[in-house]
Amino acid sequence: MTTENNNRQVPRSGIYLFEETGTDRIFTPEDFSESTRKMAETAQKFTDTEVIPVERELETLPEGKMRALMGRAANCGFFMTDIPEEYGGLDLLKVDSMVLAEKLAGNADFSVTFGAHVGIGTLPIVYYGTDAQKEKYLPKSASGEWLGAYALSEPGSGSDALGARTTAVLNAEGTHYIFNGTKQWISNAAWADFFIVFAKVNGELFTAFIVDKDTPGFTTGHEEKKMGLKGSSTRPLIFDNAPVPIENVLGQVGAGHKIAFNILNVGRFKLGCGTTGGAKRVLRDALGYAADRKQFNTPIIQFGALRQKVANMATKIYAMESICYRIAGYMDDSEALLDRKSGDFMDKRLAIIEEYAIEDSISKVYCSESLGYVVDECLQMYGGYGFVADYPVEKAYRDVRVNRIFEGTNEINRIIIASTILKKAMKNELPLMQGAMAVFQKSAQPQILPEKNDNDPLLQQRFVTSRLKDVTILMFGLAGQRYGKDIKDQQEVMLALSDMATACYVSDSMVMRTQQNVAHRGASAMQVQVAATRLAVAYAAEEVLTLARRLACSVSEQPETTWKQIENLLPPLTTDTIAEGRIVADSVIRDGLYNLSRY
Repeated sequence: MTTENNNRQVPRSGIYLFEETGTDRIFTPEDFSESTRKMAETAQKFTDTEVIPVERELETLPEGKMRALMGRAANCGFFMTDIPEEYGGLDLLKVDSMVLAEKLAGNADFSVTFGAHVGIGTLPIVYYGTDAQKEKYLPKSASGEWLGAYALSEPGSGSDALGARTTAVLNAEGTHYIFNGTKQWISNAAWADFFIVFAKVNGELFTAFIVDKDTPGFTTGHEEKKMGLKGSSTRPLIFDNAPVPIENVLGQVGAGHKIAFNILNVGRFKLGCGTTGGAKRVLRDALGYAADRKQFNTPIIQFGALRQKVANMATKIYAMESICYRIAGYMDDSEALLDRKSGDFMDKRLAIIEEYAIEDSISKVYCSESLGYVVDECLQMYGGYGFVADYPVEKAYRDVRVNRIFEGTNEINRIIIASTILKKAMKNELPLMQGAMAVFQKSAQPQILPEKNDNDPLLQQRFVTSRLKDVTILMFGLAGQRYGKDIKDQQEVMLALSDMATACYVSDSMVMRTQQNVAHRGASAMQVQVAATRLAVAYAAEEVLTLARRLACSVSEQPETTWKQIENLLPPLTTDTIAEGRIVADSVIRDGLYNLSRY
């Protein structure tokens, strides 16, 4: 898919690997409109004043507490973002939806509850519902009168969603489908009014349904005793000859997989923004603690070991922001070209979501793992106090682990990244074969790193990021050549290719974001962002080099030759990571919070 908006093309998914870094313009948080900024401020204030003060109480699941909190969020208009205006919503941009996901993520229990409702619980009806279904469910979803939930997983089918055993058999009268089976790990189960449930019609046709909470024969089980997210509801759903009206079929019978996978794509890039907000909150708390805590008569935040942690965490958060809002920008640019009055508007809108499956999975994997990194490092800053429940990082440590399992495990998402790139190449949607041939020729001679230029502070990083893409293309080409269609069975290879593609996307996004803002604001005003970008590209170069060398031993018939090609493609980048890290740390510690965004 290639579209044009504002006299430029909206890049199709995966094409970033084949373009020189810096040739595109991406959407960044610095591009937020005034209305988006105000929404961000409102949502952040709600989190800080309404949610965080009661987060320990929420962990005990007090009757009605979360529902009341969700009601107050609805009164602020937070549930209206993605719902069409004719059904009581605002139908705002993806960017606005992402901002809410980020700013309401300071507490994981509320974030999961909110996300399950406005995202995977409601969007299937927005995208696939009939007019009657939309009229019945969406106004009450927008107002907060009703809450939604999403039921895909089962005791025997997690990653293998299509292996579901819940059945829906049409009754003799042809009026209802009779449900039997069990769903597991269902967020919002205790307080949802309706559920998006996937079942197999006649045991074969995978189909989505809307199931009301008061359906006879439908019950929820006991709350799961979870490691974290204790303030959210997670229960199994049990169907025992439960009759669901035929008008509650969502989409087409047998087409449930389309709904499941597209909604998971939405969930993945929303989770990316949510984890970004979570990382900012955890870092802010840890900075406050480390500024007050003294050892050897010195605040521990002044020690280099902790300052290095702060620099690396802030750099990762800057990266998280950069990739998430880049994706949202592409989607909004693409949607802006559609005719909303056209009969095929929704089909084309769904095609946009499906188009960016690679980037959605990159966002999910990178951001969930970066949040895990941030929480782990923040706990270390607390020392022994981080291990006790009196401090917020203990709860955060328990809460964040599941993000690498939600919305498809990170292993599944990594395979999606690599396999989708290869599938698009086979359909000539990505020029992998031509790119690999060009890179192979380029690798015959050493690539020369340009000299540093004070007027272009990211010149070397831009060049190296482009060469990281070359190395990644080379490895995709060699892997495809060796295994052909059987590459799907080489999961270890696919995971490595995915991590290389992810490192390229992260570096590419950071370089372009910072470059754009340097051009707009000047290098001196963006010194901290330049330092973070240099730091990130240095780390990415190390990662890609290591992965490529390791992979060459598996996919190349002549590993030594491939190593030499890699060496030629990727000139050494001599970045003083300690000095760049100190620039980042000094700024963040001075303000006591993540401060690399400029909006």
